[in-house]
Amino acid sequence: MHNFFVDPSSRHGNCYVIAGNDYNHIKNVLRMNEGDTFLVSSEGKSDLCTLKAFEGDSVIAEITEENFQNTELPVKIYLFQGLPKSDKMELIIQKTVELGVYAVIPVEMNRCVVKLDDKKKKSKTARWQAIAESAAKQSKRTVIPEIYDAVPYKSAVAMASDLDMFIVPYESKNGMTDTVNALNKAIKCKSIGIIIGPEGGFEESEINYALDAGGITVSLGKRILRTETAAMTAVSMCMLNSEMNSDGE
Repeated sequence: MHNFFVDPSSRHGNCYVIAGNDYNHIKNVLRMNEGDTFLVSSEGKSDLCTLKAFEGDSVIAEITEENFQNTELPVKIYLFQGLPKSDKMELIIQKTVELGVYAVIPVEMNRCVVKLDDKKKKSKTARWQAIAESAAKQSKRTVIPEIYDAVPYKSAVAMASDLDMFIVPYESKNGMTDTVNALNKAIKCKSIGIIIGPEGGFEESEINYALDAGGITVSLGKRILRTETAAMTAVSMCMLNSEMNSDGE
């Protein structure tokens, strides 16, 4: 079933008025007809709707069942991703949005090969946000995760330290024991940050800085993972832990 995101102002009584690119997509690409059903997501909830009519350059979607489904996690996962090379960031955003991440914050770290000036930051962020929206639609999310402009490492750590907890996949001295302990702690959290290093990994000074700010190092296993694999593994780990302990909510 197709899913469309709309601004709350597009709701009028028991209907949504959908215009712009989504109107064109519904009418000319999907070739939907009156009576077809689809989801409309707004303000963190999805309503089941029926195509009532085409009026001018708008689609009138009548709500047939409110709060039809909730696909969001009980915890907000913020992914702080060290800037990777080439198009790896696009893959990371696509897959972690599918997995339920709440926001992605690109991070400028000492061993990042990629350097973005202010102009490139804006264009990259716009591109990445579009990928997040597409992934959110495909995975039937009820919100579109926000993709931030790239930030310096110390700013990222400051943001992460404001969350209920934040973890740093690294060489954890107690191995998976540290991971299990962190996941047990995460059960009671409403927000979790995950900081992932770039291809070159963390510098020791960066790890120490995160630990001084309250970060917790965890292991993702005995194997060495690429940065994009580490991001998806860490988000998957937190996603499964959250859903398995959510009492079916």
